[in-house]
Amino acid sequence: MDVFKAVSSRLEIREFADKPVPDEVKLRVLEAARLSPSGVNTQHWRFILVDDKKALRELADMSTTGKWVGDAAFAVIVLTDPKYPFHRLDAGRVISSMQLVAWEDGVGSRIYTGIDEQRMRGRFGIPQSLEITAVVGFGYPKRRVLGRKNRLPLEKVAFQGRYGEPLSLKH
Repeated sequence: MDVFKAVSSRLEIREFADKPVPDEVKLRVLEAARLSPSGVNTQHWRFILVDDKKALRELADMSTTGKWVGDAAFAVIVLTDPKYPFHRLDAGRVISSMQLVAWEDGVGSRIYTGIDEQRMRGRFGIPQSLEITAVVGFGYPKRRVLGRKNRLPLEKVAFQGRYGEPLSLKH
């Protein structure tokens, strides 16, 4: 799948099939995270792979917005170092890379940030020096993914030279 097709076709998956994701796909997802850029090449992010069903249910119980992760095939807890002012930007780059690589293999994903921080730190051994920036659940979609992204037209969000100035690019 080419990158533009992946970006334009990927949707957030709300329901996952009860089907395991092969280890090689999980490794590719984690490699995509590792290979993602980071500010000043700090590589400050860390990742916890959660693929045990019991642990996924516990992760769901520790969430205020991600109860669905209990049905995912696996999840990645994305940790960043808040001493870097760009740490959340770096997390976004990592997450996007992971999601696109997963989607290339037919694996959908969804993100959440609403967590019970202290419980998660205790259960997964997360040091206080790192921020639990997001959790990304992955799995094969339960249903065939159909749909269209509901996005504003390009001319409403992109300008040329100055805010509000229309694009003069040719198709």
